[in-house]
Amino acid sequence: MGRAGLEKNPRQVAAMFDGVASRYDRTNTLLSFGQDRRWRRHSVRALDLMPGRKVLDVAAGTAVSTQELARTGAWSVAADFSLGMLSAGASRSVPKVAADAMNLPFADATFDARGTLGLDRSVPVRLEIPQLNVSSDLLQLGLNSDRTVQVPPLGKDSRAGWYKYSPTPGQLGPSVLLGHVDSAKYGPGVFFRLGALRPGSTLSVTRSDRTTAVFRVDRVVSYPKDRFPTLEVYGNTQTAQLRLITCGGKFDLSSHNYQSNIVAFATLVSSHPA
Repeated sequence: MGRAGLEKNPRQVAAMFDGVASRYDRTNTLLSFGQDRRWRRHSVRALDLMPGRKVLDVAAGTAVSTQELARTGAWSVAADFSLGMLSAGASRSVPKVAADAMNLPFADATFDARGTLGLDRSVPVRLEIPQLNVSSDLLQLGLNSDRTVQVPPLGKDSRAGWYKYSPTPGQLGPSVLLGHVDSAKYGPGVFFRLGALRPGSTLSVTRSDRTTAVFRVDRVVSYPKDRFPTLEVYGNTQTAQLRLITCGGKFDLSSHNYQSNIVAFATLVSSHPA
C-alpha cells in the first residue's frame, strides 16, 4: 500500500483507505473516543430528512453513516472512491457507488441533500478563538524543500497559517492551521495558550467567500514529535474537521526546540454570513 502524501493525491488516498478498510470503523471509533457516533447523529439532525427525500452520502466509507441516514426513511446512497471501504460495508443494505466527490456520476438535482455536513471550498482569512483571546489573520503555508509542512515566520506580529494542501475550513476533511507557541526574541506566539483550550469551546474561521465556519473543540492532545500521529491528524475524515497545531512539552536546550506538538481537534457545527 502506498503512503498517501500531504498533497492528498486521490489514488494514493483511496489505496490508503483500501488497506485499512477492514478495521476502519473500529479504529475510527477508538481514535475519536466515540465522537464518530455523535457526528453521525448531528448530521442526521442537520439534514432534517424524511421519507421520500433523496440523499447522497459523500465520502461514505463503509456506509455506516448512510445506514443511519436511511433510518429516517430517505433514499440514501453511499458514495466513496475507495472500493475497499465500500466492500467492507457490503453487509449494510443501502445502495453504494464508487465515485470521487469532485466528479460525481449523477446529474444535477438528482438528490435533495448531501449527506455530509460541510461547506464548499473557500480560502480562510481569519481565525477567532474567544476563550484564548486569539484573533489572527491567516497566512497560506505549503511545503518546504524537504517535504515538511511550512510554519509561519517568527515575528512580533505572530500569526497563524492555513496549510494550503489541506481542505479549507468547513470543507469535508481535516483543515490544518499552524502557529507558534513562543520565541526567545518575540515572546508568546499566537498559539501560546492552545494547550489550555477546553473541549466544548467554540472557535470560528472567516473565509474569503464571506462565510464564517464555527467549530466545537473535541479534544486537545500533546504528542511527542518523534511519535506524531500523521494519519490521525492529516488523514481524511467523514466530517468537516479542524486541526490547530503548535509546539509544546519540554524545551530541549541543546536543539532549541520543543519536544512535543499540541494538537486541538475540532468539528464543524454551524456556519453563518461573516
